Amino acid sequence: MAKLQLTCSCGTVRGTTSDMNGKTGTRIMCCCNDCQSFAKFLEQEGNVLDSYGATEIFQIPLSYVKITEGNEQIACMRLSKKGMYRWYAQCCNTPIGNTMTAGIPFIGLIHSFIDNSSIKDAKLSDNLGYLQTKFARKTVYSDQQASQFFVMSKIVFNLINWKIKGLHKPSVFFNDNGQPVVEPKILNI
Repeated sequence: MAKLQLTCSCGTVRGTTSDMNGKTGTRIMCCCNDCQSFAKFLEQEGNVLDSYGATEIFQIPLSYVKITEGNEQIACMRLSKKGMYRWYAQCCNTPIGNTMTAGIPFIGLIHSFIDNSSIKDAKLSDNLGYLQTKFARKTVYSDQQASQFFVMSKIVFNLINWKIKGLHKPSVFFNDNGQPVVEPKILNI
């Protein structure tokens, strides 16, 4: 097993994950308008979104992420007061990942924060395909789409399993009281 190496584009924020293998987490391409809005907010559309407007996301337990350098550069935004927490490195606007609340053991790591060579070393599972294709910038053909039912079933199973195992703590994004480590900027889009 191998760890994923994490780094922002300028190298200020660095980290690693717990050991990964082909059964760890879920890899998807998300075309939703919120992921697109996050990339636009960061002015990183060209680095984050593919031609369909999708962001590659790797969903893993929240406690698996360790930031080893640049904690002071971590920032957060939300598209609305109840929206997901969207974490990024403010030094270079590299998106880090998306989380729900502190008690939900989930982070969707964004591909641009993951060192590509470590993906091969960790032998991650294949990408399941595109989701939320109604927001895609161009037609996503059925053979490229992930099965919504299969992906949601896998995510729910993982969340329950990870919650039972207590994999929401420790978290570099939420303190022991369940509050985000930095005050999120709320856009109210």
